Amino acid sequence: MKIRIDEADDALYFRLDESSIVESEEVQPGIILDFNVTGQVVGIEILGLKGRIPMNELKRLQFETV
Repeated sequence: MKIRIDEADDALYFRLDESSIVESEEVQPGIILDFNVTGQVVGIEILGLKGRIPMNELKRLQFETV
């Protein structure tokens, strides 16, 4: 899994695997899901990031394994 924050585009992108993206769908305003050929979600893009999450919070990303 890869996480990319693009401050210039004000976006965050989660890439779940490296399969090819064949379709994308905006499921809510500014939330875009990328799908592979079998219909699995392989990427999640969040636009307008600064309006959703304070940047100081993004600099403190925490990973939890349950």
